[in-house]
Amino acid sequence: MPKLIAQPTRVVADGEPPKLIDEYVGRVNTHATAVSIAHMRSPAGWRERGQRPEFDEYSLVLRGTLRVEHDGGILDVGAGQAVLVRGGEHVRYSTPGDEGAEYIAVCLPAFSPDTVHRDP
Repeated sequence: MPKLIAQPTRVVADGEPPKLIDEYVGRVNTHATAVSIAHMRSPAGWRERGQRPEFDEYSLVLRGTLRVEHDGGILDVGAGQAVLVRGGEHVRYSTPGDEGAEYIAVCLPAFSPDTVHRDP
């Protein structure tokens, strides 16, 4: 039987200035460990620490530009585009543009603070 997920849970985000994360599926809202799906809204100038997660992360940009810094350079992902960051890759996400970014993040397995491995 289908299960309605009536609302997300707001979770604390890494980085400055603060961004909004609403988790629909994942360890916090539905106790799922196989996948997490979250709606992200990042203000202009947001940056987080680098990370080397154990999970794959797909990000679908709905508005603005999401910057992905990686060992090979910088990738700017615009509205209507998506990016896949494979587990084990070192990345740092930011939204340097004037409008910030709105995007959907899907992590396989689900995001966990214990498996994201953020830089100090």
